[in-house]
Amino acid sequence: MQLSSPTSIPRLKPQVSRLPMASLSKQDKQGSSVKNVAVIGAGVSGLSAAYKLKLQGLNVTVFEADGRVGGKLRSISRDGLIWDEGANTMTESEAPVGFLLDNLGLRDKQQFPLSQHKRYIAKNGVPVLLPSNPVALIRSNFLSAGSKLQIFLEPFLWKNNNASKGPDEKESVGVFFQRHFGKEVVDYLIDPFVAGTSGGDPESLSMQHVFPDIWNLEKRFGSIISGAIQSKLSAKKDTSGGMDSSAKKKQKHGSFSFLGGMQTLTNALCNELGKDELKLQSKVLEIACSCSEMSPQDSWSISYELNNKKLSSEKSFDALIVTAPLSDVKQMKITKRGSLFPLDFIPEVSYLPMSVIITTFKRENVKRPLEGFGVLIPSKEQQNGLRTLGTLFTSMMFPDRAPSDVYLYTTFIGGSRNRELAKASSDELKQIATSDLRQLLGAEGEPAFLNHYYWSKAFPLYGLNYGSVIQAIDKMEKDLPGLFYAGNHKGGLSVGKAISTGCQAADLVMQYLNSSSDAKEKL
Repeated sequence: MQLSSPTSIPRLKPQVSRLPMASLSKQDKQGSSVKNVAVIGAGVSGLSAAYKLKLQGLNVTVFEADGRVGGKLRSISRDGLIWDEGANTMTESEAPVGFLLDNLGLRDKQQFPLSQHKRYIAKNGVPVLLPSNPVALIRSNFLSAGSKLQIFLEPFLWKNNNASKGPDEKESVGVFFQRHFGKEVVDYLIDPFVAGTSGGDPESLSMQHVFPDIWNLEKRFGSIISGAIQSKLSAKKDTSGGMDSSAKKKQKHGSFSFLGGMQTLTNALCNELGKDELKLQSKVLEIACSCSEMSPQDSWSISYELNNKKLSSEKSFDALIVTAPLSDVKQMKITKRGSLFPLDFIPEVSYLPMSVIITTFKRENVKRPLEGFGVLIPSKEQQNGLRTLGTLFTSMMFPDRAPSDVYLYTTFIGGSRNRELAKASSDELKQIATSDLRQLLGAEGEPAFLNHYYWSKAFPLYGLNYGSVIQAIDKMEKDLPGLFYAGNHKGGLSVGKAISTGCQAADLVMQYLNSSSDAKEKL
């Protein structure tokens, strides 16, 4: 089965910012040349950073090695179907997400899944509806009596227990949650969740970096449950007068996508760039910073490959935001004031592969269809013949994405659970996905439609030593003034987190340029 071609690149056009320019440096306000900033990578982090910098009146150039924008946001429309081959939904839990939705005019294009709170976990080979809240979980038969008792006793057993000492910085997600809630919770709640959101498994993931908020709850309160309750009550007090009613009405809780798929977001960001501000199929090979006697800050030059030719950027840049994977950054040649800047301090990052299988079945051929978001498969369920990580019920969530006579499913295979299986042929993966759908939903026969997309680096693995990766990023930023790093290697793997790191990098660039301008005025 051939991989489908990406959706067409949106038309690029210069547009007037919807927000007034703010935070411009003093010398820019006085009429001297506007600062230039380069962004490496046109995924959602890089595009968010570029958009925010443009709103501040800066000149921006985005370099992208691929022939399309969007990174892991990749939506396809074909044969009356709409599907996503990367991230399928996001949330508005990060403030910069709301900022983009409002300023890009995307509120009316948000698409919220039908019955999104109906989510299933496979148990003993069959899908079981996951209780929607902790109280419902305790009342249900999803967990054994022993696990329910351990959850009930957690606030008492861990009340300020070793809170001053704090959790182990290299503790795994599995060990952490098993200490608090027991092995069954890890096997049937934590395991499928982390597989579905990061491709990882509880034993190889770092608690501190995958769940930093929960990790800090133990550090502060001992008990996770008590800490969560106290934090929520405190947050309600702090925000009781902080958000106006109109803002509260705009923000809806839960997951969402967009009409046309997730790439609608990155297309909208891309449309804010002028045709000369985005360089596609431009793989950055070298970056060099040099210091002029007339300037208190370094300037950056970029060399890149386009059509098998090495080119140099026509202009220099006052700052640089890098969102490329660290594995790609390590392949770049970086020089600092004429001397090679070695990158051997950056540790090797492990990446998890993932295959995404899109299938449709005639409705009459699915004997036990389920209404809801989707089903996740715990690793223990491999003993019951289930080999996928899970399946999203795409046409159940978004009925407009498939004809009314078919069901559209998005199935994920691979991650740390089955690295080699992710690389299998389309035919083999079709059989695996079809087998799981037959067992879980009663899907009969062959799928009417099949599409396979393979991500060799779907997620960076936030492993037990991931702290060394964060330290390396910090060192790179410190030793190369004017360079800032953003993306899913830093701060989290969700779409919202990626947007947040891009916007934070843009803010840091503004602070850097303004401080440099102030220093120049004092010379």
